[in-house]
Amino acid sequence: MGFDYYNILKVNRSATDEDLKKSYRRLAIRWHPDKNPSNKEEAEAKFKQISEAYEVLSDAQRRAIYDQHGEEGLKGVPRDAEDIFTEIFARSTRFQADGSGSAARPWKAPAVERKLACSLEELYHGTEKKMNISRGVMQPDGRTVPENEVWTVEVKPGWKRGTKITFPSKGNDGLPADVVIVIDEKPHDVYKRDGNDLVVHHKIPLVDALTGTGINLKTLDGRDLVIEMTDVVKPSYELVIQSEGMPVAREPGKKGNLVIKFDVKFPSRLAPEQRAAIRRILGG
Repeated sequence: MGFDYYNILKVNRSATDEDLKKSYRRLAIRWHPDKNPSNKEEAEAKFKQISEAYEVLSDAQRRAIYDQHGEEGLKGVPRDAEDIFTEIFARSTRFQADGSGSAARPWKAPAVERKLACSLEELYHGTEKKMNISRGVMQPDGRTVPENEVWTVEVKPGWKRGTKITFPSKGNDGLPADVVIVIDEKPHDVYKRDGNDLVVHHKIPLVDALTGTGINLKTLDGRDLVIEMTDVVKPSYELVIQSEGMPVAREPGKKGNLVIKFDVKFPSRLAPEQRAAIRRILGG
């Protein structure tokens, strides 16, 4: 005994073309294999049946033959289920075109990217961030209605600007689309990131550059870092503090360095006696 195409599409025998299309949209979204990764084999079988039923009943001539003779009266090879799916959803989904200008058959719609801004402290420690995501949800009548969802994104210590987290097939209904969350980094008042290193610019007067000074920094994890400078600091001098930078995402327990870049402030003028004293002290 052949398939009951009307029952497969959940419509009665007097269904109009619009009824068929609405029912197909609803069932095709529900049973698309990419939407059912945990029971893909069953979904593929259902998806194929739904597509075959729609292909027959949406064609007036083939529908008349089916109504009179059943499935056995239909000869020929049914079209590919994905071709039918693509054709129906093409009006509401953007497709890439091939050289001839016709729509190429994609398995998925293009990925949807969303930026997630994180502070340097959040990227240092790791955190959970809430995001409001608006996605189009297909209704039984075929309309796409925007729906807001709150997602929780786990940010790992050491992630950088440009790090991507992919949520497969979580985009708008229709052709399945991935949602890709892209990490962005907020500017910091003190530190600037350079890969896994942290860079800080520190201004000191000439007298401190020559005689030594102390530097007090608050680290991203809240510690007070005290650095005593006894060497002469030359313009553009850099001091590297090992393992006081950002965590290395793929190497737990490892950190980059802290780089202190010094900017020596020279006095704009000197009194004659000051000049003489400097010459006497420095031997110039």
